[in-house]
Amino acid sequence: MKPLKHFRPRRFFLFLHFAGFILVSFSFTALNGSDSNKSAQSSRLNFSPSEIQGSLDKGCNFLLERQNPDGSWGSARQTKGLNIFAPVPGSHRAFRLAVTALSLSALLEIKDSDKNYSKCIKKAEKYLLDKLPQLRRASPMALYNVWSHSYGLQALHRMHELSSSKQYKEKIREVMVQQIKMLQTYESIDGGWGYYDFNAQTKQPSGSSISFVNATGLVALKDAQSSGVEVPDKLVSRALSAIKRQRLPDHSYLYGEYLKYRPRSGINRPAGSLGRSHACNYALQIWGEDSVTNDIHKLCLDRLIKRNGWLDVARKRPVPHESWFAVAGYFFYYGHLYAAFCVENLSPADQPMYQKSLAKILVPLQEKDGSWWDFPFYDYHQQYGTAMALLSLKRCLPQ
Repeated sequence: MKPLKHFRPRRFFLFLHFAGFILVSFSFTALNGSDSNKSAQSSRLNFSPSEIQGSLDKGCNFLLERQNPDGSWGSARQTKGLNIFAPVPGSHRAFRLAVTALSLSALLEIKDSDKNYSKCIKKAEKYLLDKLPQLRRASPMALYNVWSHSYGLQALHRMHELSSSKQYKEKIREVMVQQIKMLQTYESIDGGWGYYDFNAQTKQPSGSSISFVNATGLVALKDAQSSGVEVPDKLVSRALSAIKRQRLPDHSYLYGEYLKYRPRSGINRPAGSLGRSHACNYALQIWGEDSVTNDIHKLCLDRLIKRNGWLDVARKRPVPHESWFAVAGYFFYYGHLYAAFCVENLSPADQPMYQKSLAKILVPLQEKDGSWWDFPFYDYHQQYGTAMALLSLKRCLPQ
């Protein structure tokens, strides 16, 4: 008897990719435990600006209290026996830097003028400036560092815009230049970026370009450009082309280019793309793609609001892509963050309706401790979820 007779390595690795490369070894007791921080859904139609501000203050205070002594946020603790593929130590360096960059971005936008947050912000800035240049991929297969380079650039941009010191601005730009070089180094062979390389694990990653990773990188590169840092045209144009190749006629986007021959699988349909469409639309628009209009934004925003349950039903589920349309929990706050960016790009007359709708979704989901989270992820989930929710809710305040 030959037990490996029907084994198909390529299908096996595609399965691991699609499943989020999960290692499941947990007890049913852990899964069935009560959620002590679960917030009740609100039937309220609107939240006032003062109520939104109160939610923002509570979320910022959570980040203030949860900052690590070295200025970072997050850790590899709280595994709970359920862990995604994360080669050590590089994966956790990447996770911590990405979460720190997001948390710092939120505090810079909301609490930069609050003296109670000055020390917290200063420590986080130092951590990023010291640690980002040292970051590389965790292994030839795991490229979580692309998230850190992208969110790092966005945080550095905010630091640059708020600083009045020419010397400090120059130091920030130097790190931004280096982070762009890292995005060049880890660019997928077909353009754009992915966070796994399940193909040949080559020096230049041979893995599939992933639509929303491309979008995240492009938004970061636009921020860097607006800070006066030169961004290579080829890097941008290849990433834009990769997103366009993954765009479908119904304004959904493939999860990744590896699914181009399965465009109607659940994850690529509108419900499965709810957490990706806004990031991709926004990235294309800010880089001058005329086909992404206000009407396209409104169509996709209406879809997000009306079909929000497809995202919400996956929220807090412990296994990526286990929900309907293969939606993963970690798409929830990511999707709403880029939706908020899209709302910000609408005409002033169109913004209020969508601001109110996003606030109605996000405010009631705040936990009792002030955090938001959507996917149990070591000790990073509350921090990144809170940062994304804060950046989203800030854009729900009247301009």
